[in-house]
Amino acid sequence: MTIRVALADDQPLVRAGLRMVIDATPGIEVIGEARTGTQVVRLVRELRPDVVVMDIRMPGMDGIEATQMITAESPAARVLMLTTFDDDSNVYASLRAGASGFLVKDMALDDILSAIRVVASGDGLIAPSVTRRLIEEFAGRPEPVPAPPPRELAAITGREREVLTLVGRGMSNAELAARLHISPGTAKAHVASLRSKLGARDRVQLVIIAYEAGLVSP
Repeated sequence: MTIRVALADDQPLVRAGLRMVIDATPGIEVIGEARTGTQVVRLVRELRPDVVVMDIRMPGMDGIEATQMITAESPAARVLMLTTFDDDSNVYASLRAGASGFLVKDMALDDILSAIRVVASGDGLIAPSVTRRLIEEFAGRPEPVPAPPPRELAAITGREREVLTLVGRGMSNAELAARLHISPGTAKAHVASLRSKLGARDRVQLVIIAYEAGLVSP
């Protein structure tokens, strides 16, 4: 199945370059482009892409606000943030808005293509090392962060709570299996169950939930 991609960036040359590479890649195609946050929100409503490659800095509505609107209105849409700024605050704000991944524009094009495939598959593109760095950076912030409603956490089992904590620490399914002495398939099933019960789009959102629920600390 072909992955349908929308591009949102206020720089025409960036969009043109990405479109050329994506359209030349089997199994991925660009179905639309936007230069502002407002335009990409409208485009997603009309075309329903699988993945939105979203610039953070755009005129008017920025990519973070657009991501929040898109993920609220279209839960199946996956947003991959693309920026020139490797800024942890932007990473965190993007993930809080519902993004499934975060890339900088100087990454290799092959890595960007791989990222599109990863988020289209329903997974999140945040490496364990990045997850740990985010937790360490933001867990000490003075401003309060809302925890998930108690009924959501009450719906998970004790084992799932343990798995959620380990996912929040950046562990892969293989690492979960080794730590809990279960099979990788069972670990994967626990993660899938958590996503369903907690309404998480992907593994990245589980990390955010674990952090905000106080299950993880640096």
